[in-house]
Amino acid sequence: MTLSLYVDTARWRAHQQAVLAEFPGLVPVAKGNGYGLGNGRLAAEAERLGTGLLAVGTAAEAAEALDRYPGDLLVLTPYRAGEASPALPGRVVRTVAHLDALRALPPGSRVVVECMTSMRRHGIGPADLRGLPTEGLVFEGFALHLPLDRPDGSDPVAEVAQWVRAITAAGRPTGTIFLSHLGAADLARLGGQFPDTVFRSRIGTRLWLGDVGALQARADVLDVTPVAKGDRYGYRQHKAPSDGHLLVVTGGTAHGVGLEAPKYVHGMVPRAKGLARAGLATVNRTLSPYSWEGRQLWFAEPPHMQVSILFLPGDSKPPAPGDELPLNVRHTTTHFDRVTDH
Repeated sequence: MTLSLYVDTARWRAHQQAVLAEFPGLVPVAKGNGYGLGNGRLAAEAERLGTGLLAVGTAAEAAEALDRYPGDLLVLTPYRAGEASPALPGRVVRTVAHLDALRALPPGSRVVVECMTSMRRHGIGPADLRGLPTEGLVFEGFALHLPLDRPDGSDPVAEVAQWVRAITAAGRPTGTIFLSHLGAADLARLGGQFPDTVFRSRIGTRLWLGDVGALQARADVLDVTPVAKGDRYGYRQHKAPSDGHLLVVTGGTAHGVGLEAPKYVHGMVPRAKGLARAGLATVNRTLSPYSWEGRQLWFAEPPHMQVSILFLPGDSKPPAPGDELPLNVRHTTTHFDRVTDH
């Protein structure tokens, strides 16, 4: 009874090397559920890449990574004054986005100062640059977290350049700037403008999930039950819409199957599709991420905690218990029972 993620390891690692070549000095990111692969696996892969620095999401994740990754660790979530944090050694670098947090850090702490970009999530403002209380701290650089989309047509390079100039004007060092969500061509432009600054891209999704063909999710078929049109089944005793089979497969809400994060929708066609899906859901018709012989299957009812029940119409030959069904899931919200190389 396993929800599995199969990794074509050679292809996956070749993709990592291609990204590393495109973004020299990149900082791998391992956080949350480890992009479906697990943070332990990603820590080992980051060590293979030899970047010397691994970014994690939280202080707790840094504590867990200490035995898995021998290099330095960068905590992306900003330190907050008075936070309850595990004891961390000197190879852990904390991100700081507020002046009071800088003042609260113990002497000798290694820090990266995050700046308030057009993301407007957190960070110090330009007016705070001159008054940064960095005495007694080991300053590792500044960080700029940029938006993914720019519907106003603004230039991300111009935004970064404005910050580099502001930092220089404030008398602060610009030796290293950590960046998120900037393309390789934009990095090259920045390198041309500021040859004395090292720009290090923090990359997670593109590094680990950028070659979707290297990763394949599959679910075990546990049971196959024939039903006739009108037969009742499941917790809510729905009626079968036609003759067919009920497939009980691994993967439920505990795995993240059937759960969705909100999406920002662009354009009329995606909006129309969203409305169509919502309309079908009101009559208990919801497509599942599972497929069989190239056919995407419907949920027979909402997913259970560890399994899902699917409806396979009678015009298709059913799988047998023990077969595997491919499924298309969002890796950052899915917890696999097994991650295996092949």
